[in-house]
Amino acid sequence: MTGAGAVRVVAIDQGTTGTRCVVFDGAGRPRAFAYAEHRQSAPRPGWLEHDPEEIWTATARVVADAMAQAAPPRPAVAAVGITNQRETVVVWDRRTGRPVYPAIVWQDTRTRDACEALIRDGAAETIRSRTGLPVATYFSATKLAWILDEVPGARSRAERGDLCAGTIDAWLIWRLTGGPDGGAHVTDPTNASRTMLMDLRTRAWDPELLDLLHVPPAVLPEIRSSSERYGVTRRDGPLGEAVAVCGALGDQQAALVGQACYRPGDAKNTYGTGCFLLQHTGAEPARSGAGLVSTVAYAFPSQAAYALEGSIAIAGAAVQWLRDDLGIIRAAEETAGLAASVPDTGGAYFVPAFSGLFAPYWDMTARGAIVGLTRYVTRAHLVRATLEAICYQTRDVVDAMQRDTGLRLAALRADGGASRNDVLMQMQADLLGLPVVRASIGETTALGAAYAAGLSAGVWESLEAAGRSWAADRTFEPAMPAVEREERYAGWRRAVERARGWAGEASS
Repeated sequence: MTGAGAVRVVAIDQGTTGTRCVVFDGAGRPRAFAYAEHRQSAPRPGWLEHDPEEIWTATARVVADAMAQAAPPRPAVAAVGITNQRETVVVWDRRTGRPVYPAIVWQDTRTRDACEALIRDGAAETIRSRTGLPVATYFSATKLAWILDEVPGARSRAERGDLCAGTIDAWLIWRLTGGPDGGAHVTDPTNASRTMLMDLRTRAWDPELLDLLHVPPAVLPEIRSSSERYGVTRRDGPLGEAVAVCGALGDQQAALVGQACYRPGDAKNTYGTGCFLLQHTGAEPARSGAGLVSTVAYAFPSQAAYALEGSIAIAGAAVQWLRDDLGIIRAAEETAGLAASVPDTGGAYFVPAFSGLFAPYWDMTARGAIVGLTRYVTRAHLVRATLEAICYQTRDVVDAMQRDTGLRLAALRADGGASRNDVLMQMQADLLGLPVVRASIGETTALGAAYAAGLSAGVWESLEAAGRSWAADRTFEPAMPAVEREERYAGWRRAVERARGWAGEASS
């Protein structure tokens, strides 16, 4: 490793609600930080869009702000790494760089009819066997096809090679490395594996799936490894110098790397807008029979690994709903005190299926439900039910994971903004019956992107060497009696059944 104090790695973490830049030193310690939110646009029920130009502007701003904090004197920047919200799709003009339509976000459900048609036509098993994914609105391919079909002229322009498409990593790498002036149009296998278009074993675009899902190959980025030189930043760009962009990981895989989960069986859960629980499964894809997805954990030139993932659409977003839409709380930080002020939820359960239910149910027709209400229930009980919903959904995934692998987790590593909530973490340990270990560095997603870039640039000699800096902040031990835990979980399962199929019933 080069001198730990003399080198910096810039990590850009582009998430669902905002963009952060963290500058790490060669010992994996954060040295500078900047953050900016971007707007959430919901033009119709079930739709969610972002402005790609706003995301790029925010990215440039936070990079410049973080770099300003590192001066004077400004240490040498060895590399830039990208991590990103994964399935969100952008399509833009290759010559001008202008997006042809807003980015369609991973939570968007507008392509439900297209997904149901694929299932009816018998394509689901083909897609799952090759990609490790179920057919669902969550993933990128149907969103991309929707843009090409709905924007006038877009499909013919894409087929001619006049348009570029990709997930947010591809958009940012292209802009950082020159945009219309020679920008690199690339993605990595962790992001490509979330599209329903990549063969999980070959880590290449599958021609038959491209044809099945109506995506012209000319529009797609080149799939490169998660840690290699893609291009260099422009001197007139936000870094102000030419620096290699040489790391890319989808945000949840980046958190797995940042949490030093490098051995089969290691698992982490990221508590953010949604929850994403990944377990390292080794050098070969593991097929799930319990509603999980197989995905690429990372694909470095010297080693690649796969993971099982359980994706939960609504976690911290449910707290945002309490704050922004219902006005039950003024700030997310209030939830800990309110939830701790009552011993339980008063019999109420909240199933936050705003975008349907993801793993392990994969029910696009589920909708949010609050059940078990009586006059006894107060806002404190509803806040507690919201936090418990995050924990119960995680329990659903952990149980499915253990059925698939036959392995009982020894502990669950936790990261993400909501992991700072001690009350939530203790609830999670109680409702799982497992220790929950919170990382000492909260920015594990950005750290994983830094590791990926730093490996390519020679900052760290190996993945294991990079991960030696991992340390625990606190371990939460389960304290709830097993009988009580199982009774409460049984109530959750009943509540989930009330929420499932709701939209399907309404439309039938």
